[in-house]
Amino acid sequence: MPHKSRIGQNFLKDAQAVERIANALGDLSGRTVVEIGPGRGAITQTLAARAKHVVAVELDEMLAAFLQVDFPAEKLTVVRQDVLQFDLEATAARYGGPLALAGNLPYYITSPILMKLARSHAALDVAVLMVQREVADRVTAQPGSRDYGVLSVTVQMYGPVQQLFMLPPSAFSPPPEVHSAVFRWRFAPRFEELGVEEKSFLAFIKQAFAQKRKTLNNNLRAAGFTSEQIRQAMEEAGLPAQARAENLSLEDFARLSGILKPDVSDAA
Repeated sequence: MPHKSRIGQNFLKDAQAVERIANALGDLSGRTVVEIGPGRGAITQTLAARAKHVVAVELDEMLAAFLQVDFPAEKLTVVRQDVLQFDLEATAARYGGPLALAGNLPYYITSPILMKLARSHAALDVAVLMVQREVADRVTAQPGSRDYGVLSVTVQMYGPVQQLFMLPPSAFSPPPEVHSAVFRWRFAPRFEELGVEEKSFLAFIKQAFAQKRKTLNNNLRAAGFTSEQIRQAMEEAGLPAQARAENLSLEDFARLSGILKPDVSDAA
């Protein structure tokens, strides 16, 4: 079967990695699992053996056709569609969700897929995802690390993440030019707990990280807050005047956001 690099097809061939991915999803008996980009079905086979049903979202027409032949309809539903257009909420409702989700995410649309999953959090409870190592490092980064940024805070506001293991290029066919990593995301949004409004808070995070080399003070002034507003808010939040966004925890951001009260109309 030909490889199509234009849609990021690098097929997992490491059997041990397949088992580890399935194990990381937990007990799948009686559950429906959505698989993003099943490809040749390496992970699909294991998921179908463990879950009540698997819904495989595959854009490639030839691969989708092969999957439909290889698996019985009662175990697998193949949806030939761009995952960014796939309706997770309707799928969860159809199968009595919430859903478990697994996927080998195409490198070129990883961030849009992660944001889609965040928006669809109510339809999901756990996802185990294979991504480029640098993306996994950013998603799971903690305050104070060089990888900590907008993606870290945004993803972690929708639930805890844990990097599980890394995979070399040789684990795939054909081998990609980068290393990959697998991480688990448990969906448990923190907006209500931290007392922030989802849309305005995420817009505030983008403002705070607008230029990572600059202090939080400079970035917030560029976003329209006055120096006095920022000084008072930082003091009230118990943050150093010269703090940078990369040093703030989710709780710090929530506290600062609650004091400054960013306008929801600024949200992207």
